[in-house]
This record gives sequence, C-alpha cells and structure tokens, in this order.
Amino acid sequence: MRAQAGGSPVINRGAITASIMLATFMQGVDTSITNVALPHMQGSLSASQDQIAWVVTSYIVAAAIMTPLTGWLAGRFGIKYVFLISVAGFTLTSALCGAATSLVQLVVFRLLQGICGAALVPLSQAVLFQINPPERHAQAMAVWGMGVILGPIMGPALGGYLTDYYNWRWVFYINLLPGLLAGFGIAVFIRETRHTHREAFDFFGFATLSLAVGALQMLLDRGETKDWFGSYEIWIEATIAALSIYLFVVHTATAAERSFLNRDLLKDGNCMIGTVLMFLVGIPLYGTMTLLPLMLQNLMDYPVITTGLIMAPRGFGTMIAMFLVARLAGRFDTRLLIFLGLLVTVAAMWQMTGFSLQMGMEPIITSGLLQGFGLGFVFTPLSTVTFSTLPRQILTQGTAIFSLMRNVGGSIGISAVVALLTQNTQVVHSRLVEGLRPDNPLTQAPLFGPLWSLTSRTGIAALDAAATRQAAMVAYLDDYKLMMLIVLLSSPLLLLLRRPPARTAGAGAAVPAD
Repeated sequence: MRAQAGGSPVINRGAITASIMLATFMQGVDTSITNVALPHMQGSLSASQDQIAWVVTSYIVAAAIMTPLTGWLAGRFGIKYVFLISVAGFTLTSALCGAATSLVQLVVFRLLQGICGAALVPLSQAVLFQINPPERHAQAMAVWGMGVILGPIMGPALGGYLTDYYNWRWVFYINLLPGLLAGFGIAVFIRETRHTHREAFDFFGFATLSLAVGALQMLLDRGETKDWFGSYEIWIEATIAALSIYLFVVHTATAAERSFLNRDLLKDGNCMIGTVLMFLVGIPLYGTMTLLPLMLQNLMDYPVITTGLIMAPRGFGTMIAMFLVARLAGRFDTRLLIFLGLLVTVAAMWQMTGFSLQMGMEPIITSGLLQGFGLGFVFTPLSTVTFSTLPRQILTQGTAIFSLMRNVGGSIGISAVVALLTQNTQVVHSRLVEGLRPDNPLTQAPLFGPLWSLTSRTGIAALDAAATRQAAMVAYLDDYKLMMLIVLLSSPLLLLLRRPPARTAGAGAAVPAD
C-alpha cells in the first residue's frame, strides 16, 4: 500500500471505503425514501396532510442544524468515534421509526434520526480525502458522489417497492442491515489517531446558526399553509431567522477567539465559491426529486412502484457520469467538466418544460437519465475543486459546511417549488375557467358534449377537474423552467474558481487503519 504525504500507509483502504460509503448511501436513501410512503403513513397514523409533512421536515431540520457541529465533534473526540456513534444512533432510530405507533413518536424519532445522520456525509467525505493521496482524490470523490447522489435518487424507487409489497415501516427497517455492517467496518478497520488540536466550543455561534436554519426551515415549510406574511407565526419565524443570521455573521467577524465557523474557510476562494455552487445545485437536485413523484402519481395516475421505477434511470445516468469523471479528471480542467455537467442539466430541465398530460414514459426516462448524468458530472469535480486548497486541519469543518449548504439549498428548493406549484395552479386555474360560461359559444354543442355540459352538476365538476389538471401541469412546467434558469445563471460562478493544483496541499495525511 502506498504511503501518503503524512508518511503513514493506509491498509484496508477498500474495506474502509466500503464501510463509510455504505453509511453514506444509507443516509442518502433516507432523505427521499419516505416521500412515496407518506400517504400510507398518513392513513396508518390518522394524520392530516399538513401533519404528515413533519415526518420529512423534522429530519431535514435536525440534520441541517447538526451538520455544522460535525467539524468540532470530530476535532474534539476523533473522526472514528463520532462516525461510529452516528452510525449506531442512525440505525437504532431507524428501528424506532419503523416501530412508531403514533405521529408524535414518528416525528420525534425522525428528529433523532436526523441528528444522528447529520455527520455521516461530511465525515465520509473527510475520511476519503485523508486515506487517499492527492492524485486519487478525483476517483475517491467519484465513489463518494455515487453514494451521496444515488441514495436520494434510488430512494423513491426503493420506497415504492417496499411500500407496495410490504408496508411503510420497511422504509425504515431497511436501514438495519447496512447500519450494522457499516458500524462493524468502521469499528474494525479505522484506527483513531490522537488529537491534540482541541478547540473550545463556541456555543453562541452554534446557537445562532441553529436558530437561523431552524427558523428559516419552519418559515418555508409553513408559509404556504399560513398565508405567508399574513400570519403572525411567519413574521416571528422570519424575525428570528434574520436576527440570528445577523448575530452569527457579526459574531463570526468580530469574535476575539476562534468562532464556530472557522474564518480560514472564508479566506479560501475555492471553498466559498464551490459551497455557493453546491447550494444552487441542491435546488434542482432535491426539487426535481420532490416534484416528479407528485406529478406522476397525482396528475398521471401512475402507481407507486411504477413511479419509483421511472425515476430510477436518473441513478444510472449518475453512475455513468461518475465512472467517466474518474477517468477524465486528470486529463481535463475540472472547471470544464463542471461546466459540461451544468449544460447537460440545463438541457434535461429544458426537456422537462415540454412535458404534457398526454406524454408516455419515454420523455420522463430520457430527461431523468440526462439530468442524472449532468449532476454526476457536476458533483464529483465540484467536491474536488472546493477542497483542493483547504488545509487538512479545517477539512472536516469545510466538508460539514459543504453538506449543510447542499441540504439548505435542497430544503429551500423543495419549499419554494412546492409553494410556487400551489400558487401557480390557482392562478392558471382561475384563468382557464374565465371562459367556461354558458353564454360562450365555444362551450356549446357540438364542441362540448354532454359530459362537459355547463348546465349539469356532473358536467361542471368534470370541467373543473380537467381545468385543475391542466393548471397543475402548467405550474409544474413553470417550476421546471425556474430550476433550469437557476442552473443556467449559476454557471458564471465557475469563472471565479481557481484551477486546483496537481497535488493538493495539506490534504494528504492519512488516517491509519488496522
């Protein structure tokens, strides 16, 4: 086995990689596997549609709040022990979620699951950087990216199968075996090193950042049902979020001692620009995965299992892109690969703006394959270039902030596109029904048959249902167009990235293993 910059060889690199990627994939699947099972949970637990949404949002909020804490915990207690405890906690809370007998229990256990799962993605990325020499970082990030991206993409298909053939509880029980195997591998193959760099915990910085993220997520999740700023609750949440962000920024800039967010991260241009890009990429990544199942099931009457299978080609596109990126990374400029991925993603989103209620499966499969391919070309090179100039001692915190911004981008994207979907559906519906009047010659026979008669209740109900479906489809297309523009407008940020050096400084020290 080759020695890295720190001089310590890494043995069992393959076993370490398999163990941590199993944990990463497990966490990635869990971010989306519950989406297709929500209607079944709603019926089983006697919950309303607004209440059952907390099964998803409680997990996202907890993970987003705890992710920035990963760097400090790893520096204080060591990567191995934090990783192992996180995997064990995630596995245990998955079992508790599956066994929940009430909505309150399920939401609480999902909250705990998000807390335990927050560290899995940033720690897995940090470990892969540390056990691989700089010339292997692109290949390592390709493997890591497959776990991070394929998990959420395959989640709906797996969730649909388990829900259809078993029941919704198995979307949580499925984590038990991977969790046990990952925990065993981490405990056996990773050997923890002594840590002398132990910073004091910045409680004020953590508290203000947590409040900002939590209040912002609450605002976005509940804004649509509370009529946005027509509600006192939304004003309170917006005030808390704005004040917390302000206090966090001022504290980070003026703290005499090291703040919760290491200021050295802000001095690294690639880290900052790469993190902003990941925030923007997270919007179409998670937004599309949320909209497509709703569109296919609610508008096109696809069964749960069929919906999951139609979305699976996104994962195949990502896998193909990951293998290609691993081979092309050393031959082409990383920024060029990212730009190519953004262009392919834009092309896929443009194709999605042409969806219709009369289409077959082919356009959905083709656009999904293209989008998965494009995001695969973005994710791995962007992860590599973002940390290419980051010193090793702040690498774990950098990966934590990177994951945080991906999650925040995804949560904001989901909330925004769902809110716009509801609003635009209402607006378009009102325009469509303006001309549906008995005095309009176009609504008379023979153009309108008895089924669509405006003189009967059944005819009016049929027309209203058709107008609602058409309005919803237009609203979906508007959302796809918005996400396409976000990806397109984010591409100029690539000009601000510096080309990574041939050998990444400061990131080559190994994590010894047994």
